[in-house]
This record gives sequence, C-alpha cells and structure tokens, in this order.
Amino acid sequence: MHHPGIHLLGRKILITWTCSGLDRLMKPLLFLATAFINTFGITQPTPEAAERTARILAVMILGVLIAVFVVGVLVLRAIYH
Repeated sequence: MHHPGIHLLGRKILITWTCSGLDRLMKPLLFLATAFINTFGITQPTPEAAERTARILAVMILGVLIAVFVVGVLVLRAIYH
C-alpha cells in the first residue's frame, strides 16, 4: 500500500513531506523512529506501522515532559512552602 510521505527504498525508509501541520509534527518523530530502526538493523516496518510508532513515541515524550513539569512544580512548592 502506498502512503504519501513515506516510500520504501530497499530496506531503508525514505521520508518525504508536505507542509501540513501534522506532517511538521510527525517529521522529527518519524526521523527518530527510522534512525533507531536503521541503526539497530530491525526489520523495516510498513509505513502504517512507522506512523503508529511515531505516535507512540510522541505520547511517551509528552508523558515524560508532563512528569518532569509536575516534579518541578512539586519541588518548587516544597522549597517555597
């Protein structure tokens, strides 16, 4: 199945992009997922699986950022109260 923006070239994934807002958000996440896959020689996923992995990565990064923010607020609250 062809997916706009993601093209398979042999065993590597080439990512091309348009300028929509979602594409700009997904570009760095797909880059990280693709770099990890290519670095460790993992079997290349389908384009749909690569996008799903990027979404999971986005949720995990957002969770870490929220956790860091909450811990920071709690530490500042403990210091100033």
